Amino acid sequence: MAKKKQVETMNFQIEGGRRLSGAVTLRTAKNSAVGLLCASLLNKGTTTLRNMPKIEEVYRIIEVLESIGVSVKWQGSDVVIKRPANISLAKLDLEAAMRTRSIIMFIGPLIHSLKKFSLPQTGGCKLGSRTVRPHFYALEPFGVKIDVKSNAFAVTAAKTLKPAEFVLYESGDTVTENALMAAALIPGVTTIKLASANYQVQDMCFFLEEFGVKIEGIGTTTLTIHGVAEMNADVEYHLSEDPTEGMFFLAVAAVTGSAITIERAPIDFLELELFKLKKMGFRYTITKRYKSANGKTNLVDIKTKPSTLRALDEKIAPRPYPGLNIDHLPFFAVIAATAKGQTLIHDWVYEKRAIYYTELDRLGADTILADPHRIYINGPTEWKARELICPPALRPATILLIAMLAAKGESVLRDVYSINRGYEDLANRLNKLGARIKTIS
Repeated sequence: MAKKKQVETMNFQIEGGRRLSGAVTLRTAKNSAVGLLCASLLNKGTTTLRNMPKIEEVYRIIEVLESIGVSVKWQGSDVVIKRPANISLAKLDLEAAMRTRSIIMFIGPLIHSLKKFSLPQTGGCKLGSRTVRPHFYALEPFGVKIDVKSNAFAVTAAKTLKPAEFVLYESGDTVTENALMAAALIPGVTTIKLASANYQVQDMCFFLEEFGVKIEGIGTTTLTIHGVAEMNADVEYHLSEDPTEGMFFLAVAAVTGSAITIERAPIDFLELELFKLKKMGFRYTITKRYKSANGKTNLVDIKTKPSTLRALDEKIAPRPYPGLNIDHLPFFAVIAATAKGQTLIHDWVYEKRAIYYTELDRLGADTILADPHRIYINGPTEWKARELICPPALRPATILLIAMLAAKGESVLRDVYSINRGYEDLANRLNKLGARIKTIS
């Protein structure tokens, strides 16, 4: 069974102002994990996902899977998944489904088992108007119609789904994954243009290839999928390591002036971030590349050094891979507050996320919010210990934790569910590096 839903509020008490040292090993990627849990619905055989992160977002997806009759068993850090012969949504766990935006990725696999069904409106991070319409446009060419009700998505799939060639309305990660899962079980050739080439999409492509689905263009923005009539095999797949967790620890090192070693970092998805950090004065070395357990992902160990940072002259803004990762942008807000000079952060994707960055002011930062997407950050900051409540968004919550690690004195970060959605055992792992974090109720 999945871990029960978190009921008690968890808080972190942080004694900051300490330099950290030692090594930390990156866990596997949250975004890959939730996508592959959804993709397991395509397989009539047994799916084993190796080294699954034990995080709240994964627990919510597993709760949904179990509520529709899927058997999910933990074996250490692995999960063994077996779907029933017939899937029914009659007992769908609405509470779990509504607490994760990832529930929308159930549409792609479910259209192969159910021709008419409803899923609840999505939850997850509160970041503004995150339209789901690109998902509708991506599935429409296959013969899928989705109507938006007051609190649900009503899905109708054609009796016979057909392969298609189309351009994505938006080059989104989950949009691409939904289209991939739809195409995988439709015999024939589907071409997805303006696809995301990000790490979680590549993970899903590698996973689908285990079932004989041929995919051309992995790592590019045009994917050609040769679908199969059935996926019925016992498959094991090792998840790739999490670049966003890597970015978290890079930000910790930069803001606290620490020398740490970040092991098993997926370098292909951190190269641009490291280059920008280097131009800000951040010092580090990296080892030679080696492969992840999946045999696909390139890894390195990154050794950081205490550094004096300076602001970049250019604005920092994200874009789809191979640009600066959208999930990595918030970390540059707290790093910029540590750097000498003024930095413009342009978070063009989400209306509310830049507003969350102003919470750094309560810890001593100097920010100027230009509009809901742009914020000027002046540094360097003398961080101050405070008591704050986590914002309802994963990455903005983590940058407050990073600032508190740098602030001398005792801080309290309340209601850290947002952080636990994406990071496993984070307080203990930071404590092993020399941080002092207590979990309090």
